[in-house]
Amino acid sequence: MLDALRRTLTAGPPDPLLGSAKRPFVRKLPYVVALILIAALLPSSARLMVRDYRLDTGLALVLAVGQAGPLLLAVRRPLPAWGISFAAGFLGAWFTRQMSLPPDNPWPWSAPVTIELVILMLALGLRERPRVLVLVWLLMTAGTVMFQTGVHPPGNGSSAVVLVLGGLLMAMGVALRDRARARRALAEQETISEAERAQRTLLEERARIARELHDVVAHHMSVITVQADSAPYRIAGLPPQASEEFGAIAATARESLGEMRRLLGVLRSDGRGSSAAERAPQPGLDRIQQLVEATVRSGLPVELSLAAEALAADLPQAVDLSAYRIVQEALANVVRHAPGALTRVSVTTDGSGLTILVVNQPADRPHAPLETSGTGHGLVGMRERVRLVGGTLDTGPLPDGGFRVAARLPLGEDAGAGSGTDGSASTPPTEKDSPAA
Repeated sequence: MLDALRRTLTAGPPDPLLGSAKRPFVRKLPYVVALILIAALLPSSARLMVRDYRLDTGLALVLAVGQAGPLLLAVRRPLPAWGISFAAGFLGAWFTRQMSLPPDNPWPWSAPVTIELVILMLALGLRERPRVLVLVWLLMTAGTVMFQTGVHPPGNGSSAVVLVLGGLLMAMGVALRDRARARRALAEQETISEAERAQRTLLEERARIARELHDVVAHHMSVITVQADSAPYRIAGLPPQASEEFGAIAATARESLGEMRRLLGVLRSDGRGSSAAERAPQPGLDRIQQLVEATVRSGLPVELSLAAEALAADLPQAVDLSAYRIVQEALANVVRHAPGALTRVSVTTDGSGLTILVVNQPADRPHAPLETSGTGHGLVGMRERVRLVGGTLDTGPLPDGGFRVAARLPLGEDAGAGSGTDGSASTPPTEKDSPAA
């Protein structure tokens, strides 16, 4: 404990009490309280020592400054402040030890000294470690016992007030400090957990997209392999050099396909192997009608407008899959956050891009939402899919209380470029983006 006391006394100035508060007034409050206490206790302490304890005026003033002045130092360094105040109170009791005091005069600690010491002990409880507090209380007890039994006849109870009340205040300070520390740790952990959860959701969605993208790319690589292998038999009179070139193309395609399958094995590695759902054909625009019908059966009124040109268009597979997933996630958000709300789904194309619009109106009657707070994790998948094909995504609440999801997916050469024209596509959505209609 002595070593802990030495390190505390020699350490640099710590942050003041309430120094981490956000409001400037709260940070200045300990200084204001300390100055008020000094202004009230210093003159009363000096007057009492002159009038009731018969000390010289100069000595009384010096002792009063030593007893009350450290209250300001206690804002940053409560342990040295307590040491100075305790020493000044000890000297005051020593100088009055042989005087015949009236029975109603507190001794060895006068009333102002008692107030100062218990306040300093509360400040100690808020800042110092328990073993330092135990040492302080033992020193207080030793000094009090010395005066009460060896120097002066027993006092009238001021020492018991300091020891009992001061000990309780130190314990209360420790409890308040531990509670504040636990709350800060909990808030930090919640912030870290939310960030980790958002990052995990983003990575899981990217892995899912990668698995689905494998099925799209693997098909094309297989077609390239078959075409390159069969070219010498389908094309008559092919020069030997061209046949060798086609063979090299087929070998490269097979090697690339093998690398993709090994990469997919890593992505799908969860200790259980690939599920049948992962090996199933990926959905596209032709499955949106079934998706809407299933949603309607669940109790959500949905109106679908699916342009025939969009169904007939030769869409890149990544765009086709992304369009289905965006509509699927948008409808799932409506079911979770606004059950019973009329929802309109529109899918159109102008030849250069595919436009997807999902708008839900406020529910015509109150419904209990399945989720009361939106985490925005569903929008992470939408943004990643839009970013994958180089499109744009616009989401947000409507003035009347509904919610809108609008996506533009380019076709042709720009599809799948992953240019990320929507600047926020690769970042997790903020809270205001969460569907909460």
